[in-house]
Amino acid sequence: MKRRELGRSGLKVSALGLGCMGMSEFYGTRDDDESTATIHRALDLGVNFLDTADAYGPFTNEILVGRAIRDRRQDVILATKCGIVRTSDPSARGISGKPEYVRSSCEASLRRLGVNTTDLYYLHRVDPNTPIEETVGTMAQLVKEGKVRYLGLSEASPQTIRRAHSVHPIAAVQSEYSLWSRDPEDNVLATCRELGIGFVAYSPLGRGFLTGQIKNLDDLPENDWRRGAPRFQGENLQKNLELVRRVEAIAQKKGCSTAQLALAWVLAKDENIVPIVGTKRRKYLEEDVAALQLELSSEEIRRIEEAVPRDGAAGERYPKATMNILKG
Repeated sequence: MKRRELGRSGLKVSALGLGCMGMSEFYGTRDDDESTATIHRALDLGVNFLDTADAYGPFTNEILVGRAIRDRRQDVILATKCGIVRTSDPSARGISGKPEYVRSSCEASLRRLGVNTTDLYYLHRVDPNTPIEETVGTMAQLVKEGKVRYLGLSEASPQTIRRAHSVHPIAAVQSEYSLWSRDPEDNVLATCRELGIGFVAYSPLGRGFLTGQIKNLDDLPENDWRRGAPRFQGENLQKNLELVRRVEAIAQKKGCSTAQLALAWVLAKDENIVPIVGTKRRKYLEEDVAALQLELSSEEIRRIEEAVPRDGAAGERYPKATMNILKG
């Protein structure tokens, strides 16, 4: 398994990580046995970078991950998050970076995961009502106490990244990044390179759309949140399907799957980028890991980006209400 260092932090992880969110929520029916088997298969393949959060489930994904790694903690670089406030009401969402909330969230996450320390602790979303210096100051204290090893931010702006990094070194910034979500190319990636911060790309396969397996809403489970996502709706869906068809054509010539080509593109963009694939099935995990063996020439990268232009995706990546909290 290839390794990549997250910036200049010293934290080295597998070049591909496993996002565990969909194992517990958002993408159809749960299958904890298959999810656990997928986590074990990832570790067997050398994928040691596991990503969860207290918000996933809510709360249940950390329990699932904790049980899966109980006998293999030494094999895992474990990342979890705080900042999205959820309750037993599945539709309720809040944002908090208040010091007391951050501390209580971290301690609760450690209990659910069954560990004494988490390797990477992210602020899931930036709280506009709490100075980032206060939030990161509390997170830094958790590092001193040995409850956290490294700190991260998710969906943060360059300005916020700089302010946070001045309080305590930030090891990683996690944001959505794929062929059809390229906003980090504006300034975030450059800021991370400058400051020596790793970049973790979530949804590198466009929430499964870039696999070519989704042709219409009937291909999604009834309780799948993507049914309400703008890029999966009406005319947007038809326009985005055309983008995927172009990627499929290039993948066929390359002799790989569409998903593998899309992942190889993310991996080729920068050695500082570590994509995390969100899957709960072993067969898809194995397909994704095989993408690490693909080498793309500069000409192939040019053709891929010509097929899917920078702003080519139709529709926002989240519904409007959710987009409004991504201005951290």
